[in-house]
Amino acid sequence: MASLAALTSPPARGARTRIGRGVGSLRRSVSEDIDAAIARDPAAVNRADVFFNSPGLHAIWSYRVAHKMWQTPRLKPAARILSTMTRAVTGVEIHPGASIGRRFFIDHGMGVVIGETAEVGNDVMLYHGVTLGGRSLQKVKRHPTLGDNVTVGTGARILGPVTLGDGVQVGANSVVVKDVPAGAVATGIPARVRYPEAGEDPYEALFREPALFI
Repeated sequence: MASLAALTSPPARGARTRIGRGVGSLRRSVSEDIDAAIARDPAAVNRADVFFNSPGLHAIWSYRVAHKMWQTPRLKPAARILSTMTRAVTGVEIHPGASIGRRFFIDHGMGVVIGETAEVGNDVMLYHGVTLGGRSLQKVKRHPTLGDNVTVGTGARILGPVTLGDGVQVGANSVVVKDVPAGAVATGIPARVRYPEAGEDPYEALFREPALFI
């Protein structure tokens, strides 16, 4: 039987190192997320304001904990409970099985749904009301894959195992059911794909594609 001294002794050096690395990684991730939010939200006042008042960030941070738990089979029920509690508090539903990259930002947050097999790259931004949903009842890859630097406008639906390449912009309330090549713009129902013209002013593009008012 283990002695009382052994049970109450501090963690071994290796364990302390792993814990320290984990805490350091968490701090860097939170700092990155706050910086990304400030860069993308003109209404952000300062880091404290973003930390306490951004439901999108709160949902992301909770997701990252739930996703880590999801990797351990016995913790999957707890991960789902955490996800459900987060949805009740923030209005954002992210399945703990989804894969999400760094510096992800959800502006406003409310009404966003991200399915179990969704894959999201780095530096992606979603506005409120976005759905990354499925079109199959089979236990297969059934949700979208988003590349890096993708922006998805308010109320857009991206459905099925489609792929959006790097730098894609999806207009507000669009419905995407087919792949969108890197650098393209997708707007409408169903979404039409076009490429920005050479030298096109992004502000003027908004008047050509009103759905890009995201």
